[in-house]
Amino acid sequence: MPAEIDHTMTLRQRLRRARSVAVLTGAGVSAESGVPTFRGPDGLWRAYRVEQLATPEAFARDPLLVWEWYDWRRQRIAACRPNPAHQALAALEQSVAEFLLITQNVDGLHQRAGSKAVVELHGNIWRVRCTADNSVTENTDVPLGTVPPRCTCGAVQRPDVVWFGEPLPETAIARAMRAAEQCEIMLVVGTSALVQPAASLPQLTKRHRGYVIEVNLEPTPLTAYADESHYEAAGVLLPKLMASRC
Repeated sequence: MPAEIDHTMTLRQRLRRARSVAVLTGAGVSAESGVPTFRGPDGLWRAYRVEQLATPEAFARDPLLVWEWYDWRRQRIAACRPNPAHQALAALEQSVAEFLLITQNVDGLHQRAGSKAVVELHGNIWRVRCTADNSVTENTDVPLGTVPPRCTCGAVQRPDVVWFGEPLPETAIARAMRAAEQCEIMLVVGTSALVQPAASLPQLTKRHRGYVIEVNLEPTPLTAYADESHYEAAGVLLPKLMASRC
């Protein structure tokens, strides 16, 4: 359990002294790299909403349609690059004794920026899973050569992501909860704080006397109980904070 919170420290001082940090990131971080978000003007594809495509039922009904959408998404994401927020978080990992980056994003940009200790709550769009034996393999083909892609066993593969109505991977959520309970500081970056169970992780940190810092463009439900909220682009604020550790 973290020590008693000293509210007199500045954010830079707090980050400089921290030995354990957990970070929770959401779509806002990737949006700064140009990755389209589900909700907003880019959330519509061929008159379909994401809720109509990212479900097991949609895939069972029309796997070709679902994969055409994911192929389109993969092509859009492939053109994006990690931004200064991704790079700052990768640098932070190198300077903290205990660190875990928990992300709701599936684009792999944190890893491309150099982050190693990453838990992907919602999977990764660059992995595919066999619908017959559940084997998972990497697939970075852009565009996909075969739609839908097939496993070596001949079965259709699906994206290795969590769809609406599916549970999160048990190992991923267990690691995330453990980090939330044990960290001195939790940085919550670019997330609406609406999607459960990820939205409950900062509450775990608070209950275990950790310090919660929100970085977002606007207030969220987290704002009411965060120790600090900063309304600024993550790609602007985080590099300044990471510089404070040098």
